[in-house]
Amino acid sequence: MGAGGVRPSPGDELMASPQNPHPNAHPRAGAYSNAPQIAARLDARAVGTLPAVASVVQHYAMLLETRIKANASGRPGPNAPTGDYRRSWTHEFRTNGLIVEAVVGTNKPQGRRLEYGFVGADSLGRIYNQPPYPHVGPAVEQIRPAFLAAVGAAVGD
Repeated sequence: MGAGGVRPSPGDELMASPQNPHPNAHPRAGAYSNAPQIAARLDARAVGTLPAVASVVQHYAMLLETRIKANASGRPGPNAPTGDYRRSWTHEFRTNGLIVEAVVGTNKPQGRRLEYGFVGADSLGRIYNQPPYPHVGPAVEQIRPAFLAAVGAAVGD
């Protein structure tokens, strides 16, 4: 039996309706779509959301940079006898259309070695057994929950 107790004619169950092209649609089934209205509402929301998300990303990039610098100011992170390494941490923020990004980093070559440690010979043949002094990973984990909550609030999650 078809919907509503109506027995379909032979072949009806495989024949699509002109209004509803799905092969299992009943021949009298119409197709209703509010896709244009939904698309317009999503576009309008995206336009309003982008500045809020950009503000959150920029703010949390600054907070992450500050947290990394604090973690790189002595144990359990690396010691900072001159402050040169700590000062080398910066952040860059940019938007490109609907893309919002921030990069937090350092231009100092010792960054990776301080974060992860180093065992073995370097390019000059010196032997090291340097333990890791994590300062970036812990900063990311400290900032992550608040960042995700702020992004969720900005997009109306």
